[in-house]
Amino acid sequence: MFPSMPSFWARVAQAVGVLLLLYGLLRLFEWKSLYFPRVNVECTPAVLGLAFEDITLVTEDGVQLSGWWVPHPQARGTIIHCHGNAGNLGHRVDLAADLHRLGLNVFLFDYRGYGRSHGWPSERGLYRDARAAYEFVRAQYGNAEQPPILVHGQSLGAAVAAQLAHDKPVRGLILESAFTSVPDMAQQLYPLLPLHLLCAARYDVRAKVHHLAVPKLIAHSAEDEMVPYAMSRQLFEAAAPPKRFVTLGGGHNDGTWSDEYRQVLREFVDQTLGAAPK
Repeated sequence: MFPSMPSFWARVAQAVGVLLLLYGLLRLFEWKSLYFPRVNVECTPAVLGLAFEDITLVTEDGVQLSGWWVPHPQARGTIIHCHGNAGNLGHRVDLAADLHRLGLNVFLFDYRGYGRSHGWPSERGLYRDARAAYEFVRAQYGNAEQPPILVHGQSLGAAVAAQLAHDKPVRGLILESAFTSVPDMAQQLYPLLPLHLLCAARYDVRAKVHHLAVPKLIAHSAEDEMVPYAMSRQLFEAAAPPKRFVTLGGGHNDGTWSDEYRQVLREFVDQTLGAAPK
């Protein structure tokens, strides 16, 4: 006996419904694994005595973002910071001060869904957010000579920074605690499951750095407990020259705070932009 047609199609509908549910759960799991936004911005650069402007900008798809413009009176360039997947720009105030001491204008911004920025984060959305940040920086000088632009990214922000350097002309790129791609991270975290084959987000940093001819500084802690150190080594091997690799100490979020690394940053900026005025 063959099943009746209504019974057959009911089973097909049930199977499709289960598959759609599983797909939706997988996408939700991926999203929650990638993004950890915090809404409350608890401090500003003013706590460190930095003059700054509170900025609102709008992306090409109409999403309103929040950012901080920290101008330097004798800027030799501007650096755009792309932060990691947790917190918001209020957690990067100390970093803003460090970058400002290098003789740079600093622009920090929150991705969509982070801090006071509207919307929900996604790979395509974060790339658009970074391009909006770039256009804001360009607009600060109008028709005047534009100081060179550096892009700085940490962890997930390294993927965003690499994409921005791929999309727009920049003078240099700094990647800290970077992964090679989301599928590679999925395979690293869940080696017994084929999740790397099912990732919607790619954030393929390795593919980007292979084609970027600008100077690159890649830094990673050998003790990183979240993103394997080996991934940044792979990025360095894949990256086009000129490039420099630095091994840090400490955990995922700790290695960049040493005086030794601050000196490395200064050397990279000096080599890329020229020495700061005395």
